[in-house]
Amino acid sequence: MIILGVILLIIGFATGIGFLWTIGIVLALIGLVLWVAGLTGHAAGGRRHYY
Repeated sequence: MIILGVILLIIGFATGIGFLWTIGIVLALIGLVLWVAGLTGHAAGGRRHYY
């Protein structure tokens, strides 16, 4: 999810499409939150680790 968010950020920035930029930021932030939750040992979405 983090990688997809970064890809959308790059495409949105390069093409000037604000919608892709916004979606990329949201996906990257959600991915980071789930990744940190997995690192701390909290189950996120029924999974012990998110990666």
